[in-house]
Amino acid sequence: MKGLKIKLADDMLVLRQANQPATVINVKGCPIGGDSIVVVAGPCAIENEEILKETAFKVRGSGAVMLRGGAYKPRTSPYSFQGLGEEGLRILARIGEEMNMPVVTEVMDTADIELVSQYADILQVGARNMQNFSLLKKLGQINKPIILKRGLAATIEEWLWAAEYILAGGNSQVILCERGIRTSEPWTRNTLDLSAVALVKELTHLPVLVDPSHATGIRSLVTPMARAAIAAGADGIMVEVHPHPERALSDGDQSLTPKGFSQLMKEIEPIARAVGRRVY
Repeated sequence: MKGLKIKLADDMLVLRQANQPATVINVKGCPIGGDSIVVVAGPCAIENEEILKETAFKVRGSGAVMLRGGAYKPRTSPYSFQGLGEEGLRILARIGEEMNMPVVTEVMDTADIELVSQYADILQVGARNMQNFSLLKKLGQINKPIILKRGLAATIEEWLWAAEYILAGGNSQVILCERGIRTSEPWTRNTLDLSAVALVKELTHLPVLVDPSHATGIRSLVTPMARAAIAAGADGIMVEVHPHPERALSDGDQSLTPKGFSQLMKEIEPIARAVGRRVY
């Protein structure tokens, strides 16, 4: 772009070429990109089947079309809940099928790609693994959509080069996700960079999601940032929801209640219409 010092090669697969339409990724009939806004919701971690089923039922009823939940959790402390592993994947897949919702979960290691792919419709690369190039190369060789979250302190350039690793491997189903970056501001968990959303939508043809839950770390800020994300041009949002956030094993402070999520859905609908789009 004129006036910006961006070190990107003109022939990169991630970049939008002249007259190239925006990429739309279809996941079991749910389009990510284009005119639609997609909403992915669910608990941070899969704790048990009962909680996930209750959450899925309630977010589905409010309009979410995809279910998220972590079976493998990259936690700062090794003593924090690390997830249920394969049992969590089985629960996620089973409830996703029951609710007719494609499921999203994180993959952390190259050794787990085959296993996670058996259960998940979309594989997520978390912020801590954005520059795990061995993982990115392997994900470039599979036929599954990949959500690539921006790293904790990654520049836009680094984020796009990370996406290029997956695209260069042959997997064209890449979805970018802005989840906030680490700055000197201590009041929020991260700083949500909405200017990056607008810029990346100009630079690339790939769909872009926003995760306002991890971006803020504060429940009361999730809905305002979700509204802002839609206005900035995001193709969808990922939101953490838990029926009992005060008892959540992971990220309870940033998780919406089902009632709060229902209100969020009501508030983003008119914003989507105002920018010429619709919530799918």
